[in-house]
Amino acid sequence: MTGTPRHSEAAFETVIEHHLLAHGYVAIPRDAFDRERAIFPSVVLDFIRDTQPREWAKLEALHGAKTGEQVLTDLCKWMDANGSLATLRHGFKCYGRTLFVAFFKAAHELNPELEERYAKNRLGLTRQLRFSPRSEKSLDVTLNVNGIPVVTLELKNAMTGQAVEDARRQYKQDRDPRETIFEFKKRTLVHFAVDTETVLMTTRLAGSATHFLPFNKGDAGGAGNPPDPAGRSYRTAYLWEEVLARDSLLDLLARFLHLQVDEKRDEQGRKVRVEQLVFPRYHQLDAVRLLVEAARVEGPGHNYLVEHSAGSGKSNTIAWLTHRLASLHDAGNARVFDSVIVVTDRVVLDQQLQDNIYQFEHKRGVVQKIDESSRQLAEALESGVPIIITTLQKFPFVSRQLLKMADERGETGSGTLRTRRCAIVIDEAHSSQGGETATDLKEVLGGEALQEEARKRAAEEGREDLEELFRSMAKRGRQANLSFFAFTATPKHKTLAVFGRDGKPAHRYTMRQAIEEGFILDVLKNYTTYATYYRLIKACDEDPNIERKKAVRALARFLKLHPHNIAQKTEVIVEHFHAVTRHKIGGRAKAMVVTGSRLEAVRYKQSFDRYIKDKGYQPVAKQV
Repeated sequence: MTGTPRHSEAAFETVIEHHLLAHGYVAIPRDAFDRERAIFPSVVLDFIRDTQPREWAKLEALHGAKTGEQVLTDLCKWMDANGSLATLRHGFKCYGRTLFVAFFKAAHELNPELEERYAKNRLGLTRQLRFSPRSEKSLDVTLNVNGIPVVTLELKNAMTGQAVEDARRQYKQDRDPRETIFEFKKRTLVHFAVDTETVLMTTRLAGSATHFLPFNKGDAGGAGNPPDPAGRSYRTAYLWEEVLARDSLLDLLARFLHLQVDEKRDEQGRKVRVEQLVFPRYHQLDAVRLLVEAARVEGPGHNYLVEHSAGSGKSNTIAWLTHRLASLHDAGNARVFDSVIVVTDRVVLDQQLQDNIYQFEHKRGVVQKIDESSRQLAEALESGVPIIITTLQKFPFVSRQLLKMADERGETGSGTLRTRRCAIVIDEAHSSQGGETATDLKEVLGGEALQEEARKRAAEEGREDLEELFRSMAKRGRQANLSFFAFTATPKHKTLAVFGRDGKPAHRYTMRQAIEEGFILDVLKNYTTYATYYRLIKACDEDPNIERKKAVRALARFLKLHPHNIAQKTEVIVEHFHAVTRHKIGGRAKAMVVTGSRLEAVRYKQSFDRYIKDKGYQPVAKQV
């Protein structure tokens, strides 16, 4: 090992170890690790015996001295089949008994037994863990929860001449994904490559195909990390001081990590199940926790603007936030919101929310998508469904449906709900903030309290236009029972004024950071003008490396394409997508066509449909 002791990688390990051991972790010796099973057996058994003595006694009556061995065998089989994350959340079966290997914090503090069990979680840290039955290779730092390894870290110190790229290379070249500890989702769940400046992370080791994502705070609107506020040399201290802190790691396991399952078609057209373990990027984790804590402290009646660029993973951020808000309790253990309403036009959010929440809680019926009528929305609102996903356009008709439903019950309705505390999560705030439709939403959700307030003001001011006053108050006033969480990549001045605080967003993930981190391309650096395209083709005519016939055909084809003719442009766009773009990002690449108007966008879509059909290409999903 190079470098002085002060600047060595061992010293880096020591810094992390000392902090975590001083804040709730315990040191677990590396010889306590079972390399074949890839767990810490004694830690697992001690936890189960301590927290579930009755279940243990019943199993011991059956198995006697072999109880521990039976429990460990069933635990490992369960994790191999269902994954360690599901096992940590929901436990495993052993001879008909459900045993738990972790207890997570409840949304409230009304149950002392749950609090006591949560306190008994044992988070362990092991340095230089020899993980393989076949070699003496070791991991710099391994973190476990009650004996189940969940996090690994490979550390590099710039003072030794190595950096985060060396840690990335080590994971790719020197960590066999077939080792039990590294098998996808079966034991460890996230791997961090860390130096003093930068953090990268992955949830799946796959040799040279391993894909790492940046896990950095961002620096001055760009990639990287800001200097440590305490003046220390470690810019990455937030990883072990915040993210991997005891309560934070348990929270990540309970409410953030999730298995995303997609069905895709391979080159032969067969359906293939693709699994991806999703761990939040730093800005996602930071945004959700910031917003949830603000709502917990401030209660309903406040607005929050989230400015997150394209490439930020907004769908997951909204899903995590929505789930947290639906179960949020304040300091007095009272629910903050009765319902969370997600206003979006994206179909993907519905299934994503339902899948995520079922993984977290094993509950169905928590999420309802409004995909039929305003009657369906009115019924969901009236019955208090915890999470409702709908479009803004259904709200103008809800009041009429509420009146109709009341009439069917033989009651006199007001066309509004009884006052409920609602969190409204808006996907793309700039298209949802104004106009009569947004006013309809506020009218319906403002409830009877807003209607009563309008009556009082009308009486005080001697006004007779009660309905007009009601709409005016709904449109302009901030309602005490409604909180808005508005997401947008491009906030307009009006958006900042309506949802921001002092004209500023509550949280930002900039386009610059997304570009620098490689999540989106800088279009200003990646475009080719028609004139350039023409010059390139013309140059090919005299280039000995280019086949003359192909160059001539390409030149002739270009000369026939007039730049203002949609049909001709369609050929260039579709052919480029078909030949080049669609093969990128593992066949998942998308293309965006920016037009001058909505009408133009529709015409392009129609032109694409015709061209693709005429050419006999495999259908391509298009959205306007």
